Amino acid sequence: MNITRENIDNLNAVLRMKVEAVDYEGAVENVLKDYKKKARIDGFRPGMVPMGLIKKLYYKPVLVDEVNKVVSDALYKYLKEGNIKILGEPLAHKEEDKEIDFDNDKEFEFAFDLGLSPEINIEITSKDKIPYYTIKVGKKELDEYRDSVTRRFGDFIPVEETTGDELLKGDLVQVDNNGNPVEGGVRNDDVSMSLDMMKDEKEKALFIGKKPGDEVIFDVKNAYPNEAELSSLLKVKKEELDMLGGTFKMKIAEIKKFEKAEINQDLFDKVYGEGEIKDIAEFDKKLTDEISNSYQQESEYRFLIDTRTALLKKAKFDLPVEFLKRWILETNEKLTAEQVDADFSSYEEDFRWQLIKDYLVKQQEIRVTEEEALQTGKAMALAQYQQYGISNVPEEYLEHFAKDMLDKPEEARRIYDRRLEEKILDFVRKTAGIEDKEISTEKFRKLFEQN
Repeated sequence: MNITRENIDNLNAVLRMKVEAVDYEGAVENVLKDYKKKARIDGFRPGMVPMGLIKKLYYKPVLVDEVNKVVSDALYKYLKEGNIKILGEPLAHKEEDKEIDFDNDKEFEFAFDLGLSPEINIEITSKDKIPYYTIKVGKKELDEYRDSVTRRFGDFIPVEETTGDELLKGDLVQVDNNGNPVEGGVRNDDVSMSLDMMKDEKEKALFIGKKPGDEVIFDVKNAYPNEAELSSLLKVKKEELDMLGGTFKMKIAEIKKFEKAEINQDLFDKVYGEGEIKDIAEFDKKLTDEISNSYQQESEYRFLIDTRTALLKKAKFDLPVEFLKRWILETNEKLTAEQVDADFSSYEEDFRWQLIKDYLVKQQEIRVTEEEALQTGKAMALAQYQQYGISNVPEEYLEHFAKDMLDKPEEARRIYDRRLEEKILDFVRKTAGIEDKEISTEKFRKLFEQN
């Protein structure tokens, strides 16, 4: 195997490989011998097929496969042993389109374009000013969060009369213009129907002031124009709706109205466990802490954005732009050259940020242990539970959830990458000139409108 490297410039190189018969003959012969042992061909007993016939049938595909393996292994070994850092993957050399003749040639030449990783040198000091925003928890935020908690633990209670946002239970039957049941028509007993979900105000008005035992004739299709909702309510297939008349009669059996939970000891116990919270002051303190924790995640995310912006601006290095455009295009079949050109600034920032992170990881010898990955997985699991309003999650649940994620390669890589990025931010926090800023939620949201 003969490998030569031609540097086009500091960021681009061409690797040429000459594969000779000695590089692949032994592997090809071994594969063909194995084929001979296993081949099942009419007229021959197993293992007795002549090698000449085996070669006639299989030599070329085996040759192609083994030569490709030799090239791939040699390429990987050359880059690793030479400590050659590349971006993307090697691509077939664009200026050489020589067709390989596997039928007649014994020696094969390959050429690959390489996009070389640039030299990076970044020194982060206290002169590098990066803001860290702490979001204030105001009365408005506390009131809204408390309201969401009382709604989450609220319930439907029976009432005697409708006002417009109740849940009705009763029998629903298709009727004609005279209010008589349609023979063979749709009938559903003990259905639940939300007035709050009705889209037509005229239809909703027919139900206002009704009591249990009352009957209302209305156009169900006007009331619920969404086909999915209507199909579910009537328990018919969507494709049957067009053939179905819309006049129905609802005999109201029960009226229920949603009521938020009262703020009392019963609510405290439901939300945080029995006896954990004893009065409204402790309840509000707990809610405030939860909001602050949620805001801290947003603050960290913003800090990541601002750190990335600062370091991208600070780091001065070039990239093999044309090679990267070509690599993106060749590895994404759905993209066009025009799309790659239009979006390349975003791709370029991602490449630069990844190189900066790799540099800092190596420079600071940053590592992520299994225990750190587990803790990050548990934090991610808790965040998912909290999205559904569940904050009091047992430790064993979080650990089981995290371990389950770490057993999946894609999820595990995501967890390790996240923890690695957190440790990079910890290093930046200790080294750069962090400017602490307290900010309202409104002003914090506007930061994201600016970039």
